[in-house]
Amino acid sequence: MKINFYATLRQVVGGKTIELDLPTPVTVQHMLAALLVRFPGLRHELIAPDGALYPHVHVFINGRDVQYLADSLDTALGPADTVNIFPPVGGGAQ
Repeated sequence: MKINFYATLRQVVGGKTIELDLPTPVTVQHMLAALLVRFPGLRHELIAPDGALYPHVHVFINGRDVQYLADSLDTALGPADTVNIFPPVGGGAQ
């Protein structure tokens, strides 16, 4: 599956897009765990001390934010799905 990263996350993974081959069926949670193995630096950016995804991090599956999907992080993913991961976005100085 294709995973796109935005803003500061690109520096952690070394680019805008990566391909991740995972056996199916796989969930968003499994995909995130695989990303943390491949890119350990993402843990600090994505995962809170309690092990949950930070609420200000947004993961989109085929254009839909997983926090609004019925199965949330348990949503099934397929090899043709596109994942977009956004870090928190802040405003500028006044």
